[in-house]
Order: sequence, then structure tokens, then C-alpha cells
Amino acid sequence: MTDIDVLSEGAPLDLRLSDAELDAHRDHITSFIRDTVDAAGADGAVLGLSGGIDSTLTAFLAVEALGEDGLHGLVMPSVANAEDMMSDAEGVAEMLGIEYDVVEIQPIAKKIFDTFPEAANDRMAAGNVYVRTRGVLNYFVANHENRIVLGTGNRAEAMTGYFTKYGDQAVDCNPIGNLYKQQVRQLAAHVGVPEDLVMQTPSAEMWSGQTDETELGLTYDVLDAVLALHVDGPLSKSATVRHLDVTEAQVDRVVELYERSAHKRSMPPAPAELDL
Repeated sequence: MTDIDVLSEGAPLDLRLSDAELDAHRDHITSFIRDTVDAAGADGAVLGLSGGIDSTLTAFLAVEALGEDGLHGLVMPSVANAEDMMSDAEGVAEMLGIEYDVVEIQPIAKKIFDTFPEAANDRMAAGNVYVRTRGVLNYFVANHENRIVLGTGNRAEAMTGYFTKYGDQAVDCNPIGNLYKQQVRQLAAHVGVPEDLVMQTPSAEMWSGQTDETELGLTYDVLDAVLALHVDGPLSKSATVRHLDVTEAQVDRVVELYERSAHKRSMPPAPAELDL
């Protein structure tokens, strides 16, 4: 384990795990990956590598679970991606010794934009095209090689709907889906991910200069804390405000994100059964 301090100054809640708990999560996740691959009768897994901490930790754990040959990485840059992030993604693949391919998705996305040009300048719609294109490519490779697709979503993202429906969560499983962002960083440091990747500013890179925290309107430390104590936990809004020294507006924002994204956490609905 490294001595990287993942707890930001001023973080309202310390969600860090003990060394024993980190080891338990590590074993639990690697067993989960192996069991999921085995249950599918698959020969391994495919993972989109972004250079961010979530995909990097997932890659480290997948290689631990499946071996180098068990993971095929895809690096899928668009014009929205920072060059250093893509370099980090390739660096992770090379560090782990896995097979990987670089697939430029801009030409694919451009074909989609050209079919409906009036939407091409809609930043959110265009950003989601990039994410969904990556999902299609993940499954294209996975189907061809008899692999499953690993997701990289963490608990904070799942609870707030911070993912693209049928995009980055078009996956077969989310190995780190039970971990808050603070714990993702901590486990990453624990398994040997380099510090510059552990502490990197999170970005979905749906458009140039985009960051997760700016789009969410909250830092991950505040988001994790409110989720843990109020949405997942038993504290009322007023108790959460007092305990964390956050504002009512911040708590309301987290609850709004959680409630508004409920549809993303369930299968598409159908009408209720008719009693005829």
C-alpha cells in the first residue's frame, strides 16, 4: 500500500476504509469479476480505458482477476479528449501488459452528426453520442472475442445518474459500483495505481474542458458525504447539514440528482399488468 492521502482538505466526512477492509474489497471485487466471466461462459473481458481513476482501478483489478490475457483494453479518443488523458490510458494498458487498441471515434460520431446536423451543436446530445459510440465498440469487440464488457461506474455516479444511459453504463457489470469516489481513490492507491492517476481531476470528457464536479455542481467529497449519511444513510436533511457543515442547498442538490435519475437505475418501464 502507498501513503497517498486521498482525503482532501476540508472534506466533510472521512469514508476511508481500513487496510483489512481494503483487502476484503479487493478480494471481493476480483472474485466477482472472475465469477461473472465464468457464469457468462466468456473468455475474458473488454474495458474502455479513459485514463481516469475509475477505469484505471477497474483495469488493475481485472488483470488481477483474469490475468493479462483476460483483459482487452480499448482507448477511444474523440476531439473532446485531452491528449494527456489518452496518453494515460495507453500508459495504463502498457503498465499492465494487456492487449489494447486505439480506435478514433470522431469519424464515427461525425457520420451520426451529419445525419441530423441540427443537433450537432447541442453539447450534451453530441457528448452522449461519443459515450454511446464507445459502448457500441466495446460490445462489438466483446461479442467477437467472447468476452464480457466491464463497466467503471462507482457508487456516487450510480446514485446521482452521472452516466450516459445506454452509453458508459451499457455494460455487463460494474466491479467498483459499491465504492464511493473517495474509496475508489483509496483502493486504487492500495493496489499500486500511480499517485498522479489516483489524484487526477475527474472528467467524463464529453466536451473539451468538462469536469465532473463542475457539471454536478458539487465536489465529490460533499457528494459522497451527503449520499452516505442522508440518501443511503438515516440522517434527516437538518441533521446532515449540522453533521457535515454543508448547506441545505447542497443536500437538496444531491437529493435532486438522486431522484431525477431514478429511471437510469431500473429497466425501462412497461405498463402495469391488466387484470382481465
